[in-house]
Amino acid sequence: MRDNTLLYEGKAKKLYTTDDPKILRVVYLDQATALNGIRKDIVQGKAVLNNQITSLIFEHFKQNGVKNHFIEKISKHEQLVEALKMIPLEVVVRNVSAGSFAKRLAIPEGQLLEFPVLEFYYKDDNLDDPIINDDHVKILKIATEKEIDTIKEEAYKINQVLIELFKKVSIRLIDFKIEFGKNNDRTILLADEITPDTCRLWDEKTNDHLDKDVYRRNLGELIPVYQEVLDRLKQVPH
Repeated sequence: MRDNTLLYEGKAKKLYTTDDPKILRVVYLDQATALNGIRKDIVQGKAVLNNQITSLIFEHFKQNGVKNHFIEKISKHEQLVEALKMIPLEVVVRNVSAGSFAKRLAIPEGQLLEFPVLEFYYKDDNLDDPIINDDHVKILKIATEKEIDTIKEEAYKINQVLIELFKKVSIRLIDFKIEFGKNNDRTILLADEITPDTCRLWDEKTNDHLDKDVYRRNLGELIPVYQEVLDRLKQVPH
């Protein structure tokens, strides 16, 4: 099932067609970026780790009632996924104040939020992915009110499943970014990836960063941190 028609190249992955129009091949890249791609470096070994972490988490989701596009991991850095029409939204769920949220609202980083805060960002590089609300989503024809409700419901469910998963390995889920798409039946499914690239993860005891902030903030080497996350997740029975 190999077809080298490149459909999309992003900061961390390439997407190819296969001989089945309903299935795509994802190739993870040894690349780290920050500041919306302004800073970019090759990080050998990152692709293999992110592919393994996402594959493990998406399998866990399927066992816990979270519908997603993942089919199977086919090599160290490749996986097969269901072809979806992507919804141009980044959905961010925050459990603890950190990053841009802390700066924007002057809430101290590390402060536990009273409830999970959900934010929408419009995926448009030319606009620098601005934060938008439900009305903007509807005005832009990104999603209907019913679809917005479905996306929110799934995002909160994903948050709870992830919190419980990471808690088993002594990791705090600070926040995360997810994306959704629609299949041919117009069913909304979780897509993209869940990795330390897209989540803020802190060690439960030390609050050490176990995510891409290590790269963003020049706190150390990325690979040992991602390997630590994978090693811990492998300890959980699946």
